[in-house]
Amino acid sequence: MVLRLTIVLLMAMSAALASAQVTFNREVAPIVYRHCAPCHHANGPGPFPLITYQDVSKHAAQIVDVIKRRYMPPWPPEHGYGEFAGDRSLSSAQIRLLAEWVAAGKPEGDAKDLPPAPQFNGEWQMGAPDLVVKMPVAYQMPAAGSDVFRNFVVPTGLKQTRYVRGLELHLSNPRVVHHANVVLDRTGALRRRDGEDGRPGFPGMDVITEAAPDSFDPDSHFLFWKPTSVPRLLPEDMSWRLDPDTDLVVNLHLQPTGKPEKVQAEIGLYFSPQPPTKFPMLVQLEHDGAIRVPPGSRDFTVSDHLTLPVDVDLLAIYPHAHYLGKLIEAWAILPDGQKRWLIRIPDWDINWQAEYEYARPVPLPKGSRVEMKISYDNTAANPRNPNHPPRLVVSGNRSEDEMGHVWLQVLPRAKDDRYALQEAVMRRRLEKYPADFLAHYNLGALEESRGKLDAALALYRDALRIEPQNETAQNSLAGVLLLKGDEADAIANWRALLARDPGYLNARYNLARTLAGSGDLEGAVHEYSAFLNARPNDAEAQAGLGTVLYRQRNFAAALGCFRKAAELAPSNGDIQTNYGTLLAIAGQLAEAQKAFERALADDPSSEAARANLERVKAQLASGARH
Repeated sequence: MVLRLTIVLLMAMSAALASAQVTFNREVAPIVYRHCAPCHHANGPGPFPLITYQDVSKHAAQIVDVIKRRYMPPWPPEHGYGEFAGDRSLSSAQIRLLAEWVAAGKPEGDAKDLPPAPQFNGEWQMGAPDLVVKMPVAYQMPAAGSDVFRNFVVPTGLKQTRYVRGLELHLSNPRVVHHANVVLDRTGALRRRDGEDGRPGFPGMDVITEAAPDSFDPDSHFLFWKPTSVPRLLPEDMSWRLDPDTDLVVNLHLQPTGKPEKVQAEIGLYFSPQPPTKFPMLVQLEHDGAIRVPPGSRDFTVSDHLTLPVDVDLLAIYPHAHYLGKLIEAWAILPDGQKRWLIRIPDWDINWQAEYEYARPVPLPKGSRVEMKISYDNTAANPRNPNHPPRLVVSGNRSEDEMGHVWLQVLPRAKDDRYALQEAVMRRRLEKYPADFLAHYNLGALEESRGKLDAALALYRDALRIEPQNETAQNSLAGVLLLKGDEADAIANWRALLARDPGYLNARYNLARTLAGSGDLEGAVHEYSAFLNARPNDAEAQAGLGTVLYRQRNFAAALGCFRKAAELAPSNGDIQTNYGTLLAIAGQLAEAQKAFERALADDPSSEAARANLERVKAQLASGARH
């Protein structure tokens, strides 16, 4: 009996051990599907797929090696220094489990324990977009060489302003794309650079538009793509504005694969039916002006800080440096003296840069001081140093230059708090760079928005003393002169700007409106026509030209302009009212009635539209009786 009992116990222990054995189907597959497969699948950016048992078993020893070194899955932030959504890192327990599976001989396990494999079929993850736009032509990536940073201008073709709550990037060949940014060019200035070297796009590591240097646009959201990125729809009350004739600029970090490759980007946009009511803001901590990393320096450091003038909630953070960056830290000192860590990356690698969204918004009360520190390693021991031997590296936008930024996405508690925050950012910038164009210009724009025209004028003039040929500043200066009643000086500034750059369309539009207001109708027709030759789908410009032609009593030409404007802006009550008036003058009463009705649908309180509608209805009724 004792012998039989011992045998039974041994059998039970054996069964327990068998059930406790780690298998691919039960324990390993869920980890691999969640943490590895998003990159490692057919046509994904990973060098080989990790979907089936055979895939994972073949690379098992390599997988255990890289996860033990925490090289994979890539997750640079150090734990305990901020809690982020979408953390892709493995826990110590998961790493031990995978190592145990390999040590046990990689058992496959019972097929019924295997969860469904993830599907990567190239479909839009957020459903069918409202608008899809595409790079006009594909870019040819060479087989070998260094990384390529390339920008591609993608027109949207929009006819009216829309509000975007989601953006999803599709790539024809994601294997060659390390990461991507999308920014807006509201001026059309970057179209001129596209193809200037005979190939699609133009080179550059960090996109800087001529309208908003050193800034993201939209200045409220990161439009950032990584192979493992999961696109998400923003709340409808936190969308961002996309205007007609605004270009999307896709910035791609491309890596050669050993053979020639083509890549083309496609962007899906998801619209909100309403404008935003919450307005996040991107706040930049940086001190690029202090970056001069001497060869042989192991711990060259730059830092920056900003005291918050209002209460905010911190939503996300985006650190950025180039190849010499080593340690990135950011924290907040709260008004009570408490230190709150925002992020710490002890081994920065540009290949794994990303935006990090906090698991929960981080409240930062008014008076909090946000700080960042970035250290650089310019020694031969730094495996990422592109220079052999090391050389002096300074700040700049090229990949061989350096940067040191920590961007914070914050949500002020009130919309108007944005102005105080913008002012604090620019005042801090002037502390670092007293002769900084951007700070003077942005402070000028802020004072203009507050109606402080004399202060705005002085700041714009300071900006132009720093950059005398800056078109954006001269255009804004002329606008303030006009607001102050100095019409002649405003016109002279716009004419001087257009003499230097006939393609600066904002100045041409402003000049056309001002000439029309001054009574120079011929001049206004010339400027509006030149503007519309470049932007025929601008509803306001079509209406402006139509108004001038009406004043010249050229009713047929005016009607043509307003017909086009009404098509482009069917919900603009003023345009529909004027269009209806011209239709009535031309005797097209039925069409005039429809235009006035559309105007009233937009603005039921419009007395002009209502009175004109009644007159047209009366004329139609009279005609019917006779």
